[in-house]
Amino acid sequence: MVHVLATLANPHRLRVVAALSRRRNYVSQLARELGISRALLQAHLRKLEAAGLVSAHLEISSDGKAMKFYEVTPFTFDLTPESIAAAVLTLSPQDAVQPDSEKGSPS
Repeated sequence: MVHVLATLANPHRLRVVAALSRRRNYVSQLARELGISRALLQAHLRKLEAAGLVSAHLEISSDGKAMKFYEVTPFTFDLTPESIAAAVLTLSPQDAVQPDSEKGSPS
């Protein structure tokens, strides 16, 4: 759950999931709809795919061109204090973060 929440913390990735929830799409068209570059979109799609939130399928168009279509993988997360407590148990020491008051202060 921690990985999924971290992945969805980016506004671009939220927009990608929202667009793909309406219909599956290929990279070039999705990039145009979202107003971002294909390279940036592909980076976000890789992260979403690694988190299990989207999947990709290669298809051949009528003119023989390979097109990679993405779609949302159905998911549901029950976000409760108890599920957060369970997720915290999966964190490693490297996942520890400084309290907000200490961010940016020299050590």
